[in-house]
Amino acid sequence: MDGGKMTVTTTLHFDIEAPALLALDWGTSSLRAFLIDKRGEVAIHREAAWGIQQLPSPPANGGFDLAFELIAGDWIARWPLLPVIACGMVGSAQGWCEAPYVSCPADLASLSSRLVHVRSRLGIDVHIAPGLLLPRRRKNVGADILPDVMRGEEVQILGALYLHHELAERVCLVLPGTHSKWAWVEAGSVMHFMTSMAGELFSVLRQHSILGRLMPAALTPSINLPAFEQGVELGYKAAPGKLITLLFSVRSMELTGELPSDALPDYLSGLLIGTELAAALRGPDVLQDSPLALIGSPVLTQRYGHALAAVGHASNVVLDNTAPQGLWQIALASGLVPQPETTHVA
Repeated sequence: MDGGKMTVTTTLHFDIEAPALLALDWGTSSLRAFLIDKRGEVAIHREAAWGIQQLPSPPANGGFDLAFELIAGDWIARWPLLPVIACGMVGSAQGWCEAPYVSCPADLASLSSRLVHVRSRLGIDVHIAPGLLLPRRRKNVGADILPDVMRGEEVQILGALYLHHELAERVCLVLPGTHSKWAWVEAGSVMHFMTSMAGELFSVLRQHSILGRLMPAALTPSINLPAFEQGVELGYKAAPGKLITLLFSVRSMELTGELPSDALPDYLSGLLIGTELAAALRGPDVLQDSPLALIGSPVLTQRYGHALAAVGHASNVVLDNTAPQGLWQIALASGLVPQPETTHVA
């Protein structure tokens, strides 16, 4: 068996005799499986490095089936009628079964009505949620809006709106990552979104450019906040197109003694994220003055929280991965699981 070690987390309140849903958050680099009880709460969480690009065997040799069996085969053996739903890159053209994109504006109803399914060799149908498409839009004034896509983040958005109903009226949701997503929601629908490649650019520049030669080989988990905030403010306030020249300051600031080498990664990160914030918060195509919510791993949401605060835009809500709650909502809306019983008081 190839692939990474599987980790398991079990909560204490779970009724093991009555799971309601098996939810899979299946991305490029990881596979997360959640056993969810009839109240919609995560009971058991398993995670392994069997993303679609590093399956335990090649896709042509049953790699998706094998990953599914390894992470959840015992659950299926015990509960063979358990409904299964998945989101993320597993529904891409390179995934197990392609789930076509749904165009913006999109809400829970439109996403839940477009599930596709693939029959696993365990005899179980795995239902896959679609991704989200921002179509090209021509404008009479200013640059056209170019097409954009997301897979997996739209489910986290639904989960965030479920956990915080007040966000559904109007919010900007920020999902940091290798390809960060900014999504603007009004009245429960994703109206517009944009993708930032700041995370991937950081990795490429640190590992494969002259800027990285002065940096330590290993990154430290803590943030050099002064260096990071200096980069954020420069990137945020810079004139459009200025980033291409600001990047060389990562090298020159060290050569002139203004920054030590161990501060350069955070300074570079700040420059990139500051430029991203300028595009997202001051761009002509976004919904201005929306409340902000951060969704993602604590390491990334903390970094983006510092960046937002540095430019005067503190986030209102910070959430971890909300994909399980989003998949639960899709399963309810699509009829994969029954609606919870309502208790009537006489």
